[in-house]
Amino acid sequence: MAGPTTETVFNIFRSMESGPAAPSSAATAQAWLDHHSRSLGFFIDGKFVHLAERRSLSVLDSKGGQVCGVLCAEEADVSQCAASAVSAFKSWSLLSCYQRAKVLLRLVGVLGLHGQCLSELSQLCAMACSPPSLIRLLQFYSSWAQLRDTLLSGWTPLGVVAVVTSDDSSVYSLMLKVVPALAMGNAVIVVPGRSVAPPALLLAQLFSGAGLPAGVLNVLTGSDVTLGVNVAQNPSICYVTYSGSKPDGLALVQASAGMGVPVSVSPCVGATCPFIIFESADINSAVDEVIEAAFKKKSEVHWVLCVQESVCDNVVDRLKLRLAGLKCVSLQSEADRSLVDTAVQEAQQQGATLIQSCSAPPSGPLYPPTVLCGAAPASPCVVSPAPGPLLPLMTFRCHKEAVAVGNHSPHGLAASIWTEDLTLALETAKNLSVGSVWVNSHSVVDPCLPVCAHKDGGSCTDGGQEGLYQFLRPSVSSLPIRSSAVPLDYSKFGTEESPAVIPDPASSPPSYLQFVGGKACKSVSGCSVAVQSPGGGGGVLGLCPEGGRKDVRNAVEAALKVQPGWQKKTPSARALSLHALVKGVEAKRQDLATSLHTQTGVSMDEAEKEVELSITRLALWAAYCDKVQGGSLVLQSSDLPAGLVNVVTGRRDQLTVALANHSVIRSIWYWGSAEGCRYLQYTCTRPLKTLRLVSQEGQDEGVDWTQASPSFLEDLWRNAVQWKSVWIPTA
Repeated sequence: MAGPTTETVFNIFRSMESGPAAPSSAATAQAWLDHHSRSLGFFIDGKFVHLAERRSLSVLDSKGGQVCGVLCAEEADVSQCAASAVSAFKSWSLLSCYQRAKVLLRLVGVLGLHGQCLSELSQLCAMACSPPSLIRLLQFYSSWAQLRDTLLSGWTPLGVVAVVTSDDSSVYSLMLKVVPALAMGNAVIVVPGRSVAPPALLLAQLFSGAGLPAGVLNVLTGSDVTLGVNVAQNPSICYVTYSGSKPDGLALVQASAGMGVPVSVSPCVGATCPFIIFESADINSAVDEVIEAAFKKKSEVHWVLCVQESVCDNVVDRLKLRLAGLKCVSLQSEADRSLVDTAVQEAQQQGATLIQSCSAPPSGPLYPPTVLCGAAPASPCVVSPAPGPLLPLMTFRCHKEAVAVGNHSPHGLAASIWTEDLTLALETAKNLSVGSVWVNSHSVVDPCLPVCAHKDGGSCTDGGQEGLYQFLRPSVSSLPIRSSAVPLDYSKFGTEESPAVIPDPASSPPSYLQFVGGKACKSVSGCSVAVQSPGGGGGVLGLCPEGGRKDVRNAVEAALKVQPGWQKKTPSARALSLHALVKGVEAKRQDLATSLHTQTGVSMDEAEKEVELSITRLALWAAYCDKVQGGSLVLQSSDLPAGLVNVVTGRRDQLTVALANHSVIRSIWYWGSAEGCRYLQYTCTRPLKTLRLVSQEGQDEGVDWTQASPSFLEDLWRNAVQWKSVWIPTA
């Protein structure tokens, strides 16, 4: 009988030999690149187009080596691509919902088969890509493709949609716009950033191989966001949507202002997001996850660690333990290393202390994971963090301070909350001005929930059912008429004074007041503007206050004061307030009709019909209050809270300038001149505002504001809400 062995499990495992190495993981992606001779052309009309005369750009890996080359599209390529997309849209949009859904479901199988190749190619290009997430995305929106005519009746696809991304946007962010656009029956032109171009071209080829008709998905590559502007200029493009870094997004919006094409922006790259740890959190789990989020995962966002003072020392001790042994992180360039060094030096000068996994090398594009303890809220490493492995740490004392620190960022993209107190988590999530909140988790994505950044975090909603509507329009409305950009000097818009109108003293025109904060008041300037009769031949009808920037400021302050309380009201309470307003308008029905007749020149019959429509529409929205869940004179006689509705009168262009430049206003609906529309598109970028623009010079054709189509009304209220997703893990 054999004697007892003294071998331990540790020794057994240490003495085991490794098996044969698996084939190189990059072989498949390398073979695909070799098949294209390491030079990728455009993908137009279902095939690759290689043009020898086009300028080529190199795509680099994380170490600076060349992966492949991509071509730079020119105007002729844009025209060819747009023509292909227009032709393909006609056939793709006429397919049944089942046929389109079948193509997308087939893509699920194709991506499952070639997902490894896509993942490898993305890694070669230093891009993040998760094939399972893309498969889930395709599964979700293939179902919506099937259900479009059933659950989205009354809506129709836009036509040809351009999806533009920056160089540092992820593959998932790109496909979060491409897939729902295809599912709704649109044709798509993708203009990817340089690093995401190879995966985008591979996906286009896979989509074509799965049965997507030629021309429905085209890909044009270029050097920068200028190509996106060139695509937006093409008259065949109905809508442009962007995902990536904010500077490129703003450049796209401003360059395309006045072209008559809607442009939405999702600046998901570079946003600052709070990672909040309360004293009631599982500290070990929270620290592990913040290390994972900040240093181990390739992320599009920058995290700021916010820790309750009572557990700060405990968190710091665990951070030191977890950071020990972590290797230096590769930066994209020497220039990034310089930015990181500067940010760290400034933070230290402002009193921050460092926790590092190891000493920073003297030079080179490498830097150790670094926690900046005691970073000031106004520090550059918090407000505009450098592109490197830096994690600022700030402290707070109570729940209110946690919310204040969490809302310090202007971006409003997302936040992570760590606590075992669910009531505290939900209250904090409610008060944070962000679009996504993860409780005891982070960076979780699922296509069923919307991604809608608040504050300066974007002007559109992606994901979920809510993300479909940017690619649809009510069937009863038509697309805006495309026009050439009108010449405009942005610095002088709204500054030109109209000639003064001196009323005849004998006529004694009535004087009116503004309505701000629940009461009638004069303008801050004390000046008035004359309201002339239709055609100008009937004299002056009245004098209205000439409002300006300070009047807009007062109105916004009044609205900010009342909005939280109005939002907390129950839907039935809000409905009662609106019904009270309906009664007030009905009581003044004849006076309002007479005023419309006098001021606009329409007949009394038409004026009475407009008043009746207004009453009906108010009653309709009152009925909607408890049907659609979500946030959001005559007026004095209703029980609407003071400041909820404010009326500022004056010269339209002057007020447009004041509204566009106000940092708190989140959305503007504008009916006015083509110049005003262009000014708003160009100016409403800091911060980004959601715009609904209607030009009086032709772009309102085909829109019947009197009809009550369900899709038309839904389009209105969807333009007046923003969404928030809260993730709560369950057992």
